[in-house]
Amino acid sequence: MKVTAFVGSARKKHTYQAAEKLLKNLQSMGNVEYEIVRLSECNLQTCRGCKLCCDRGEELCQFKDDRDKLIEKMMNSDGVIFASPNYSFNVSGSMKIFLDRLGFVFHRPRFFGKAFTGIVAQGIYGGSKIVQYFDFIGGSLGFNVVKGCCIRSLEPLTEKGQKKIDKAIDRLSKKFYAKLIKKEHPAPSLLQLMAFRASRSSMKLMLDENYKDYRHYKEKGWFESAYYYPVKLSPFKKMFGKFFDMMGNRMATNN
Repeated sequence: MKVTAFVGSARKKHTYQAAEKLLKNLQSMGNVEYEIVRLSECNLQTCRGCKLCCDRGEELCQFKDDRDKLIEKMMNSDGVIFASPNYSFNVSGSMKIFLDRLGFVFHRPRFFGKAFTGIVAQGIYGGSKIVQYFDFIGGSLGFNVVKGCCIRSLEPLTEKGQKKIDKAIDRLSKKFYAKLIKKEHPAPSLLQLMAFRASRSSMKLMLDENYKDYRHYKEKGWFESAYYYPVKLSPFKKMFGKFFDMMGNRMATNN
């Protein structure tokens, strides 16, 4: 199995070291090879908000940088980790640029069956909300999410502090490995089902063949499917799926 960590820190210290420890833990648990991508060393331009990637297709992006190489790394991985320091109560600049350049994937998620988690390193406060943000990002991209962790790396780091970090990463490693080896396509939650049904309803009624989202959904068969991938829904979720379709149609026609 292949796991890739994308690290949003220019330093090879706390954030990098935590990601590296998690990866080495995974390697000790099974047949895992890993790669660490330092986003500060990648050529990623800042999104201009032109929406070409969303509306017409990501291949039309004006920037010819490392974005597609990084997406390919994720596609070729069984598991993905996003790691960032807490900078001004959010992810680092390099991580945010990376996430912004993945904007079109939120419209057309693709990382189904792959495990995901996040690591946030901070001094004092705010990291738990960034972990929640990473969890939401991972799910929206299609990953099977393992709730991430926040480590306190206030300098100078004491021996006690390092032990707490190691313990947190060890716990996360076990949970992530369990998700990694399953490679499952789980039944969606009601929130996930609602997001899918509402999105496709609006696309079907408001867009046409000129839009990449519409063509993608049509090619994948998502306009007719129960969810992004074949899955057995309970009678309860089938009922709510029809309700979400109706609500999505109503919202689109009233827009």
